[in-house]
Amino acid sequence: MVAFIDAHRGTYGVAPVCRVLPIAPSTYHAHVARRADPAKASARMRRDQILGGHVHRVRGADFGVHGVREI
Repeated sequence: MVAFIDAHRGTYGVAPVCRVLPIAPSTYHAHVARRADPAKASARMRRDQILGGHVHRVRGADFGVHGVREI
């Protein structure tokens, strides 16, 4: 949804698009702020990004045969 709003914000603006979509303008702006400055993300979100990289690395080293539960 954020990508859709980004694509149409110049034509319609953020608030009118958000009225049609099920997303609050404040949620959109918070997401854009986190995308611009990753330090604004929550500690959980930053930790998940780090762990996600490790999971992809381990899964790739194992030829991708195991899922997340096995790793």
